[in-house]
Amino acid sequence: MIRTFKRPIKRVVIKVGSSVIADYTLKARSAQLRSLVGQMSALNQQGIEVILVSSGAIVLGMGELGLKTRPSDLASLQALAAVGQTVLMKTYSVFFKKTDTKCAQVLLTWEDFDSRNRYNNASHTLKAILAHKVIPIINENDTISTDEIKFGDNDKLSALVAGLVHADLLILLSDVKGLYEKRDGKTQYFTEVKEINADIQGMATGSVNANISKGGMAAKLAAIKIATHANIPCVIASGSTKNVLADVINGQPVGTFFFSKEDKTLARRHWISFIAKPKGTITVDDGAVAALLTRGKSLLLPGVVKCEGHFKADDVVIIQDQHAGEIARGIVHYSVADILNISEKKGQHEVIHCDDLVLCKR
Repeated sequence: MIRTFKRPIKRVVIKVGSSVIADYTLKARSAQLRSLVGQMSALNQQGIEVILVSSGAIVLGMGELGLKTRPSDLASLQALAAVGQTVLMKTYSVFFKKTDTKCAQVLLTWEDFDSRNRYNNASHTLKAILAHKVIPIINENDTISTDEIKFGDNDKLSALVAGLVHADLLILLSDVKGLYEKRDGKTQYFTEVKEINADIQGMATGSVNANISKGGMAAKLAAIKIATHANIPCVIASGSTKNVLADVINGQPVGTFFFSKEDKTLARRHWISFIAKPKGTITVDDGAVAALLTRGKSLLLPGVVKCEGHFKADDVVIIQDQHAGEIARGIVHYSVADILNISEKKGQHEVIHCDDLVLCKR
């Protein structure tokens, strides 16, 4: 059955995982990468804008330096990323040049998404690159970004980039054919998933090869949740499948297709809910919980019980009940010091206006 998309695919984000890029010897899979580059160039020549999010810097750095085991200390990981990124870009540059397609390196950190100004600037830059029919190759700036190496993954980065550029589709290429479950000794692949519920989450696993891959299926599902809430459909497919990109774009039943959410979250609210890193936590009383959840009110100072963190005005914070249950996220109008030092709480401005508040459906 041919898949149909809600809108034409004019801009696609393609994430290529480390297991697609490197083999067990920690060297580049040249033939596979050459094929994928050719497919991306063909899409580009057809008028479809392509943004590539590529993992592989650390693993290629390990191969370049002859290491067999991924180190655990931060300095070594950052050094490997610096070495491997040059190998990665040289490989892509050579292959793209053979297809008469230009590429550009773009290194991002989570701070580029955490600040609305930097977020918008990154969006304008990427769109300017695309206007020249150049394919941006994006990677996490591992050499300076400590959070990604400890906690993050490029699946999430690709979902954030897809939202950043208002992509029409996100394709996650891995070493598996899609989402699957094993039952009675048999492997069953899903051709489509309408919603990532608890049952679907339960099928997710981490990475099998920690030397090469970072996140595994759990990371992919978390990323897909971000993208689909931004009205972007997603596909998980194998990077080794012949003509995988053209087949996905043309609606062939390749991999697992994840439907975008019908109730698209507005860009600002999506940024608050999924992208910005909370700088602190505000605990509220039962009356404030009811006002927020059932009456759509703003958060007022009298409802605040406790504040934690080092947030300032215009930062994103988590709002939780007195049992530490997260109920919302929002842009705060006060610093933590201001909230703690205000003695008369009645009659003051809202702590968080309802327009800057996103209730959690996590």
